[in-house]
Amino acid sequence: MDALLSKVLDAHGGLDRWNDVAAVTTRLSIGGPVWAVKGWDGALADETVTVDTRRERSVLTPFTAPDLRLVFETGPERVTVRSSDGGTVDERTDARKAFTGFLRATPWDRLHLGYFIGYALWNYLTSPFLFTRPGVEADEIEPWHEAGQEWRRLRVRFPDTVTTHNPEQVFYYDTDFMQRRMDYVTEILGGTLVAHYSSRPKTYGGFVFPTWRRVFRRNQDGTSNLNLPSITIDISDITINRGGSS
Repeated sequence: MDALLSKVLDAHGGLDRWNDVAAVTTRLSIGGPVWAVKGWDGALADETVTVDTRRERSVLTPFTAPDLRLVFETGPERVTVRSSDGGTVDERTDARKAFTGFLRATPWDRLHLGYFIGYALWNYLTSPFLFTRPGVEADEIEPWHEAGQEWRRLRVRFPDTVTTHNPEQVFYYDTDFMQRRMDYVTEILGGTLVAHYSSRPKTYGGFVFPTWRRVFRRNQDGTSNLNLPSITIDISDITINRGGSS
């Protein structure tokens, strides 16, 4: 295992302890101007999401209406909107293909929205332990200097078995081994270059999570446009489930 990744895992609660976790339930608010562009302004302001830590699966409640919930899962890949009684309201398989030809300003239906939010939150809430899954490769690369600080960096390559923004991403860590930034390309948002900042780490159930996330456009040279975040994520509570499944 990469030496930096080992220190990051320990700082976030430890891999051995994480392996006993079945699910993580989070109360959060998602905002930012991109949702108005997509036709869903304010739709994600008060969400509860449960992610399964042993397979790629997310459940969001409520989802676009008080009596609806969203289930995103892989193996096979599927996004489903269900009613409060468990009935299927809407469903899409092979959901990533539904973004073919889309640009950043292309409106989304609720299944597009659910797919993006479902996989993104699963990735965020299972990192950095996600980097130890089969087929994922993580290696330290040269450090980065920003805002008077030096951040160490992991280059992470994801296999096709992990649904994520794009196959190769870079994660930045401060001297306490807390994540401060991640760089990726949002393929389903027209190939947008992203610098995603995170801070305000808090401990829940023995594990450390950033509770403040802001997404900005990234320039080709690695610098960021920090004037206005396109997406905001604010976490208010997290519950760790060590038994059963989501």
